[in-house]
Amino acid sequence: MITVENEESGNITPKNVMLKLLGIIFIAATLRGPFTSVGPLVNIIREDTGISNTLAGMLTTLPLIAFAVCSSLAPKVALRIGIEHTLFAGLLILTGGILLRSVPLFAGLMFGTILIGIAIAMGNVLLPGLIKREFPAKSGLITGVYAIVMNLSAAIGSGISVSLAQKEAFGWRGSLISWSIISIIAMAVWLPQLRSRHRSAAYIDGKADRESSRLWKSSLAWQVTLFMGLQSFVYYILAAWLPEMLQEQGMNISQGGWMLSLLQFSTLPASFITPVLAVRFRSQRVLGAMVGALFLIGFLGLISGPLVLVPLWMILMGLAGGSAISLALLLFGLRTENSHQAAELSGMAQSIGYFFAATGPILIGFIYDVTQQWIIPQLILAAVSILIIIFGIKAGQNQVVSFGGRKHSVRVRRRHEQATR
Repeated sequence: MITVENEESGNITPKNVMLKLLGIIFIAATLRGPFTSVGPLVNIIREDTGISNTLAGMLTTLPLIAFAVCSSLAPKVALRIGIEHTLFAGLLILTGGILLRSVPLFAGLMFGTILIGIAIAMGNVLLPGLIKREFPAKSGLITGVYAIVMNLSAAIGSGISVSLAQKEAFGWRGSLISWSIISIIAMAVWLPQLRSRHRSAAYIDGKADRESSRLWKSSLAWQVTLFMGLQSFVYYILAAWLPEMLQEQGMNISQGGWMLSLLQFSTLPASFITPVLAVRFRSQRVLGAMVGALFLIGFLGLISGPLVLVPLWMILMGLAGGSAISLALLLFGLRTENSHQAAELSGMAQSIGYFFAATGPILIGFIYDVTQQWIIPQLILAAVSILIIIFGIKAGQNQVVSFGGRKHSVRVRRRHEQATR
C-alpha cells in the first residue's frame, strides 16, 4: 500500500472520519442508479413521448459520452477549487439533471441526461484520489466499500425502475425523479466537507500541467487505462446485449433478463473482496490475470457449454466484472504517488475507458446486424478477455506511473510494506 508523503495528505481526525466515509458512501450511491434506471424504461419513454428508437437509445449512450468527454476535465477543476467542492458541485449538477430529465419537455429529457453524465463523471474520477489522500492505509477497504455501494446502486436502479414506473402515482418520470432523494441526502451529508481548504501542491507550484502531459506518455498509465477500458467495453456490451445472446441459445427474453440480474448481483462480493485482498500483495498481477481468465471461461462456456450451465457462466463473469472495476479504481491510487496524480490517472483511464464503453454496444450491434448471429460477437468478447489478462498483468506490476520519465518500483514496495505492517 502506498502512503501519502506530502502536505496534501488529509489530517483526518476520529471525530470526522466517519462523516467523511459516510459522505463517500452516499456519493458512490449516486454514481450508477440514475444511469442504470433508464435502460429498462426506454420502451416506456419512447411510447409516451413519441421519440424515435435512435433518440431513445441516446438516453443510455449520452451519459457514457459525457463520461468520456468530462473525465479528463474533473481533475483540473478539482485543482482549482478542491476535491471536496468539486464533488459537491457534481452533486448539485446531478440533482439538477435528474429534475430536468423528468420535466415534460424533450429538450429537458436530453439536456438533463447530459448533465447527469457530466456529474457522474466528476464523482467517478475524483473519489479514488480522495480515498488515497484521506485513507492511505485503508485504501483497499474503502475502495471495496465504495465499489460495492456503486454496484448495488446499479443493480437496484435496473431492478426497481419499472416497478415504480408502473405505479400510477409515479409513472416513468416519477421513477426517474426518485433518484434525486439520494443525491439531496448526499449533498446534506457532504456539506461539512466544504470547510476543507485542501489545495494541491501540484497546483500551487505549477507542476500540474506538466505532470498531466507526461502522464499520457507513460507506458504504465496506458496499461492501467487499457485495463480499465477493456473491462468497461465488456461490461457495457453484456449490459446491452446479454439477454438477446441468451435468447438465441434457447432462453426466452425473461430468462435472459434474470441471467443479467444474476450477473449484476454476482459483482457485489467480488467488488468488495478484490481491493481488500489487492493491497495485501506487492503486485496485483495475479488478480489482473484472474479477472480476464474468469471473463474468458465465461464466454467460452457460453459459446460451447450446455444451456443448464449458463447460471455458472453468469456468476463467473459477474465475479470478473466486480473484481475488474474495483481493481481498476484501486490501481489509480496504487500506481501513483499523491491524490492529484491519482485523479489525473483516473481521468485519463476513465475518459478512454468510457469511450470504449460507449462504442462497444454499437459495434457489437452492428456486427450482429451484418451476420445475424451472436457467435462472432462472443468470439470477439473472448479475444478481449485475453487482452484483459495481458493488460491486467502489466497494470498490476509493482511500480508507479512515471510523471518524470522513470518508474519507481523499489519505493512503492517500501511504502507498501510500511503501510501494511
